[in-house]
Amino acid sequence: MPTVTMTVNGRAVSGEAEPRTLLVQFLRDTLGLTGTHIGCDTSQCGACVVHLDGLSVKSCSMLAVQAEGAAVTTIEGLSNGELQPMQAAFREHHGLQCGFCTPGMVMSAIDLVNQNPTPSEHDIREWLDGNICRCTGYHNIVKAIKAGAEAMAAGGKR
Repeated sequence: MPTVTMTVNGRAVSGEAEPRTLLVQFLRDTLGLTGTHIGCDTSQCGACVVHLDGLSVKSCSMLAVQAEGAAVTTIEGLSNGELQPMQAAFREHHGLQCGFCTPGMVMSAIDLVNQNPTPSEHDIREWLDGNICRCTGYHNIVKAIKAGAEAMAAGGKR
């Protein structure tokens, strides 16, 4: 089996992965980072979103070997003992219910704000088109992302 090497949450890591191993499987099974969820296995729900070299990707639709040498950030890599502003906004504005989709939503939202620091409600809803929440309406998720964007801008944390 080939060895895959990448930087995950700021730390150099490597592990064996069959050529057909998905990035989400590598993160969860090999590295034990279980915050990234496997929801649909068809790249439809967004529960598996991580950042690859700063951009959001669905880790169930790419192979671990495709991330060779890349910088990957998972939900676990966002905070150092304190919630990242977008995470805090999701909690404060009740942007989650069961929490299964939340890591992917948060990772997608951070990428949106990095690309568009002042997204409109329409921008947010359009960006989340590839993220599905089965428990709640999107109203509170949109409010949370709007608040998270404001908090990220105020604190300079991206």
